[in-house]
Amino acid sequence: MDRRTFLKGGGVITVAVLGGGVWRAYDHGVFSTGHGPAYEPWKDWRTASGNGPLALVRAAILAASPHNTQPWLFKVSNSAIELYIDTTRNVGPLDPYLREEHIGMGCALENLMQAAAANGYQAAITFLPGNLLSTQSPKLLARVDLAAGIQERSELYDAIPNRHTNRGLYIPHEALPSEFISTLNGLVGQEPNVKIYLFQDQVEREKIVNISSAANSEIYSDPSVVRASDRWIRVDWRQVQKFRDGLTIDAFGLPPFKTAIVKIMPLWMLIWAASHGPKNAYSNLMLSAPLIGIIAVRDRYDQEQCLHAGRIWQRAHLLATARDLAGRPCNEAVEMIDYEKAHERPALRAALLGEIIGDAAWQPTFLFYMGYPTLAAHASPRRPVENVVV
Repeated sequence: MDRRTFLKGGGVITVAVLGGGVWRAYDHGVFSTGHGPAYEPWKDWRTASGNGPLALVRAAILAASPHNTQPWLFKVSNSAIELYIDTTRNVGPLDPYLREEHIGMGCALENLMQAAAANGYQAAITFLPGNLLSTQSPKLLARVDLAAGIQERSELYDAIPNRHTNRGLYIPHEALPSEFISTLNGLVGQEPNVKIYLFQDQVEREKIVNISSAANSEIYSDPSVVRASDRWIRVDWRQVQKFRDGLTIDAFGLPPFKTAIVKIMPLWMLIWAASHGPKNAYSNLMLSAPLIGIIAVRDRYDQEQCLHAGRIWQRAHLLATARDLAGRPCNEAVEMIDYEKAHERPALRAALLGEIIGDAAWQPTFLFYMGYPTLAAHASPRRPVENVVV
């Protein structure tokens, strides 16, 4: 199943499979969205027992990660937190260099830093040098040294429990406030190796959408990509509560009634529906958003720069959440850059995205879109702190 276009049009699920009684609805979590052990970290991240540095970890695990793989591990002491990546938690040939997984680690680091300030810590990051070719697991990426500081709580910190990827349609003709665009542009600050590009013009957005849509179709034509991606799709409610990771039906961006129907469909019908969805569904989703952004770095495969890119995306998504906006990654074109490199093919997507940003000194590494949502996004499951502290 293509995780990005799965049942997005909704037309193929207008036939409800409601037989089997109410027990089946309960068994498949139809009435339990956002509930159960898999969702407790979103609710107790401030109130769970244990203060000190663990409070920072509870915030960090609510960050974004590709396919909700949650590849983070933390070594915690009273004066420092070490951030490790578990390279075994990956999406296979979709991310052959673990570039996106490292970006996800940067997202967790940003949440951790926001929580450090809010909990009265002065935090200093030391990044470990390296590139993405190392296969060591777990691998130390960064160390955050903690000292007593001034408590500073920001709107980004307050947005942490409400930040969810919104995969539904957006409101296409509702422009984003100029003040938000200005703030978004300034999120990079003095970071010399990260740059953000924002596109609101219809023609420019259509160019990016066409590149992304073609990349999406091509990369998911590889059965090995599909198999590795499907590993992280949790269609069974018991799997959601057991593994507490991956992409769930609740987070697919469907209206509530259609979500309920999809949850009680047998797996064979889900696969059939995914393969018979409407054409251009993903393109229409992207174009419904009035803003598309590209985060670029100097070196796409530099470990530290990946972390910085992740921090900027997390910061941007938290800002959008704080301003009642929604956001979603749309990384197919950059995934195809990795795919073409891994298969020693001409760098077509790198060239196409390079034309979009118009500066050969910068390499696109993360694409996203933002706008006003038509539906509220649901939380994704999270592994508990005790499972990620080493």
